[in-house]
Amino acid sequence: MLKVRDGDLDKMSLLFERYKRPLFGFFYHLNKDQDLSEDLVQTVFYRILKYRTRFRGDGDFRSWMFHIARNVSHDHYRKNKLKKDDPLEAWQDRLEDGDNRSVEWQQREEKELLSRALERLSEDKREVLLLSKFQEKKYKEIGDILGCTEGAVKVKVFRALQELKEVYQKLEARY
Repeated sequence: MLKVRDGDLDKMSLLFERYKRPLFGFFYHLNKDQDLSEDLVQTVFYRILKYRTRFRGDGDFRSWMFHIARNVSHDHYRKNKLKKDDPLEAWQDRLEDGDNRSVEWQQREEKELLSRALERLSEDKREVLLLSKFQEKKYKEIGDILGCTEGAVKVKVFRALQELKEVYQKLEARY
């Protein structure tokens, strides 16, 4: 990123190739829309290019990039007034031939319940869980992204996990 900041714009393609998948995963877990997630990834890289001179280089690039991604997500929802609780796409259970059909079916059902439980959390709680558990970021990095201390991130993750567990158990009780 330091080379991009200093004018070597050819290095931007290397950054894109390296970080497009983690960004896509972050957005997709927030909105469950492939096309929208791809558009938001493009917007992040546009902003990285636009604001490249603001990257000081004294912090972690990934934290700076995910801070931009978070802002892009917030801007998109504010601009389009999208509901964050849109229903999941229709889910079909496809039983496959094989010895492990019941195990596979159970795993799919658990993933579906987890996905539904995640969607029922507030955006802030879902975001902190996605960063810590799915993007496997360290609490320090998340603190840099969210603009808070590492200790505050630990508390946020703990509370988000507790709420996720409660929501998951309520959903599980229904089925």
